[in-house]
Amino acid sequence: MPIQTLADLFLTAVRDKPRDDCFSTRDETGTWQHVSSADAKRRVLNLRHGLRSLGIEPGDRVAILSENRLEWILTDMACHCAGAVVVPVYPTLLPDAIATILQDCEPVAVFVSTGELTAKIHSVREQLPFVKDVITFEHTELPNMTGFARLLEIGANLLQDLPEDAPECVTTAPDDPCSIIYTSGTTGTPKGVVLSHRNFVSNVLSILELFPFGERDRCLSFLPLSHVLERMAGYYTMVVSGVGIAFAERMDTVPRDIMEVKPHIIISVPRLYEKMYGKILGMAMAAGFPKKHIFFWGRGIAFELARLKAAGQRPRGLLAVKARIADALVFSKLRAKLGGRMKFMVSGGAPLATRINEFFNGAGLMICEGYGLTETSPVLNCNAPGRMRFGSVGQAIADTEVRIAGDGEILVRGPQVMQGYWGRPEATREVLDEEGWLATGDIGHLDDDGYLYITDRKKDLIVTAGGKNIAPQPIENKLAINQYVTQVVVVGDRRPYLSALVVPNFEALDGFAASHGLQGADPATLVASPVVQDLFQRQIEQLNADLPGFSQVKKISLLERELTLEAGELTPTMKIKRFAVARIYRDVIRGMYPTELPGEED
Repeated sequence: MPIQTLADLFLTAVRDKPRDDCFSTRDETGTWQHVSSADAKRRVLNLRHGLRSLGIEPGDRVAILSENRLEWILTDMACHCAGAVVVPVYPTLLPDAIATILQDCEPVAVFVSTGELTAKIHSVREQLPFVKDVITFEHTELPNMTGFARLLEIGANLLQDLPEDAPECVTTAPDDPCSIIYTSGTTGTPKGVVLSHRNFVSNVLSILELFPFGERDRCLSFLPLSHVLERMAGYYTMVVSGVGIAFAERMDTVPRDIMEVKPHIIISVPRLYEKMYGKILGMAMAAGFPKKHIFFWGRGIAFELARLKAAGQRPRGLLAVKARIADALVFSKLRAKLGGRMKFMVSGGAPLATRINEFFNGAGLMICEGYGLTETSPVLNCNAPGRMRFGSVGQAIADTEVRIAGDGEILVRGPQVMQGYWGRPEATREVLDEEGWLATGDIGHLDDDGYLYITDRKKDLIVTAGGKNIAPQPIENKLAINQYVTQVVVVGDRRPYLSALVVPNFEALDGFAASHGLQGADPATLVASPVVQDLFQRQIEQLNADLPGFSQVKKISLLERELTLEAGELTPTMKIKRFAVARIYRDVIRGMYPTELPGEED
């Protein structure tokens, strides 16, 4: 039988592609422990009947508030086997934000992981009268909680009493909802995106046609499972293709975990690749002669090789000799730092700077950039081995139509497009028409071969005081590849010119600072230094040389710390919250302009 639901997907995978290390996770001692396909299936079916003991019926919502871990996977798949609708919630959210999401979709049960997250739910429990059960992955002394292990035990006992021919899962139709995923809220209140089994399964099967997954491959999971990209690509696709999934302990342990797991595949957002690139540049800048010059020579070779690969060509003659030398001196060391077995990496969720992509690809670390939305399960377009075009997000995947509206907005139609926003028919009609075309809110264009190029988010477009419409992301991406830059936010809406908030790459600044009497200076001292400010002004002038006058950055302000999730400046998927940044740095932005805007006088 063809795979039509997520339960089909899981049961088919554990039957046809079993492995001893289907899932891998660290125990309390830091040792990797492996869970086989058979054991995972046993636990899922036990938990599916544990859900039955709680009275959970098909169509009921069940929330998961947890970091990436095995229990997240088991709960999600048990819910699909029970016909329940999974609502993933980012564990980094504050209690009030969690309560707002749960009040919107009214789950009957909530699964939580750590004591800290259990305390968050406990603090808002009185606001959630519809929640009948809270199940904790870890032990807690808080009242009215059910232990995950106990629920597994109850389910196992119920399963033993069933006849041998009892169906493993409830009957679920492909168009039945399977999940409600709340948008990250970069521009407002999160909306619940209702996705069906067909939405996810169609996306998974399309991706399987494009990528060379091997049944002995392993993937390191660190992008939140609450994020639709990790859920589809890093979880469902890995399971059905027989790839083993290892869970990183935390985001800050990813470099160590990569070296231990030696993954063949990772799924991430551009911020990780930007940080990797920035780290590499910082180390090169601090290395001194001759290592610094060798690296930058090798980087130039990587750019040449990337363009040849994209054109389906191989280096010849002198370039081939240079490529072998660069590989020995530079590229092989980079690949070793990523475990030495990486087949490809995936980037999605936001635009990736083209030069960063070219560098890694040229160094033998293929990054396949794609495009999609929570509303599209998520993939619409992607670059893949053998069909790569730098600067684009690739061609449309199977059964997906893409067209460009008169105002440049990207419109899409396909089996992965959502059913709608939970409880918001008017908001659904605003973006999804009767013919199934979804308005993405992104601006872009198609080339003659169907490769899609994203210009910017429609809502992010800056309209200057002179009436010019400017997309900030291409400008930011040009600055992001500078060795001295870590983060940048271009501003200028309703202003006479563009300005930018810039977070320096302080590691890369070490050598420059030392040569100007600033060795060991803290970030606040560095960004206030006239010589450092002059350095960045020169970087901006180089950028402006390639831009038309109206889109040049006239002024910059250097920030002494990175924009962070904790400060409310980034979404859980590391995208910049422009409105939040504009609010937090309002006074800094004001200082870059001669006059205040109406309404700013306060």
